[in-house]
Amino acid sequence: MTPTEAATTAKWIASVQLSTGAIPWFEGGHLDPWDHVQAAMGLATEGFVDEAVAAYDWLRHAQRPDGSWGRKYWPGANDDGVEEPETDANYCAYVATGLWHLELLGVDARSFFEMLERAVDVVLELQVGDGPIAWARGVDGKVADECLVTGNASIVFSLRCAARLAERWGHPRPHWQHAADAIAAALTHRPELFTPKPRFSMDWYYPVMTGVLEGDAAAARLDERWDEFVVPGFGTRCVTVNPWVTGGETLELVLALVRAGRTDAAASLYADIAHLRDPDGAWWTGLVYNDDKRWPVEQSTWTAGTALLARDALTGATPAAGFMGR
Repeated sequence: MTPTEAATTAKWIASVQLSTGAIPWFEGGHLDPWDHVQAAMGLATEGFVDEAVAAYDWLRHAQRPDGSWGRKYWPGANDDGVEEPETDANYCAYVATGLWHLELLGVDARSFFEMLERAVDVVLELQVGDGPIAWARGVDGKVADECLVTGNASIVFSLRCAARLAERWGHPRPHWQHAADAIAAALTHRPELFTPKPRFSMDWYYPVMTGVLEGDAAAARLDERWDEFVVPGFGTRCVTVNPWVTGGETLELVLALVRAGRTDAAASLYADIAHLRDPDGAWWTGLVYNDDKRWPVEQSTWTAGTALLARDALTGATPAAGFMGR
């Protein structure tokens, strides 16, 4: 995207944002805390700071007494109703990534520390021993018996962001960093602790994108299944079993490639997925490439937000361009 096109995409995300600060997946749609944060980071990248801060304010007001959020909301202008009240650990952790990104852009976000600490406490309550994080907790308090690769890799990065923020704001929480290191060690050395989801591309590239794997290990990981997931000229499959490329997965893989030092491959992949962008700045979620059909038929704010983050990683346009590599 050119600078003008990137600004147009940010304006489109802002046009979907509600007056409460909530950012639905698409106009009139639902939201979840993770994708809400992803869209907010896209806004902040393009200088829509007030809108991004409003998104975090929505999270602060929607945070439940135990520090968590529900998995799914149908937000209205005056009603932020929870549709799926279960707690997803990764969704709760991801606010730390968004706040760290905001700080790197020069925005003082320390007023959100209480929200951050309460969210991290929820995540750590779901840690299994000194290893991985169980992916969810039900409304009945029952903790899921699965730990997921993608979710735990994302949580590693979020906890490291949280620890940096706490240090920066004068409230050191070294146990957050220790927890991140323990989860990363489990991902690297104890794969039997996790329920694998090998048909999903996120399980493949997330350990690279989040810094769990680096150097030769990251390179080997990317090479191992590249031909299974990457469709030249179209982008990255979400799953191996369908001829379906998605913007979110493709653009996150761009971030992983940049982190791994493969900028040429990242730029090529970014160009390949440009077919999902509309002239009005919106981004479609995906394409079934064997019959050239957009599916689902929706334009998603989180895809657009990830497109702005990936563009920033490739161009180095903002002080937060390298945030995934820090």
